[in-house]
Amino acid sequence: MNIQRLVVALTVANLLLLLLTATQAGSMSREVATPILRAHLLELVDDHGQVRSRLEVKPGGEVLLQLFDQKGIIKVKLGAGESGSGMFLADETTQSGVQIIASQNGTAETPKTTGITMTSKNGQQRVITPCRLTKRRTRRS
Repeated sequence: MNIQRLVVALTVANLLLLLLTATQAGSMSREVATPILRAHLLELVDDHGQVRSRLEVKPGGEVLLQLFDQKGIIKVKLGAGESGSGMFLADETTQSGVQIIASQNGTAETPKTTGITMTSKNGQQRVITPCRLTKRRTRRS
């Protein structure tokens, strides 16, 4: 009878240890993040399923990040590719904003080179581009 009680007690103890180990392993697996997520396109959506952010690699190799408002309108666009990089910031309208382009040479698709373009809601633009720099002569003592 004593051996039977000992076997039952050890079995119960083993079951408790097994449950404790399984519980800890489950909570540990939730805390560990996957170190790398690989994809060509990543979208973040809100509680209603509306896309709010998109990060993608275009077929030509350009990387593009877009941020959308609640209505699905692009408010921020950030891109980088072989011909340079650029950023667009929109205000509450879709017609105006700030555009920054960093490129030494324009292309057929993007003829502008490095500069900042600010557009008002009535369509007026202010463009800031680097001026041609000249070498300064230093005085010799």
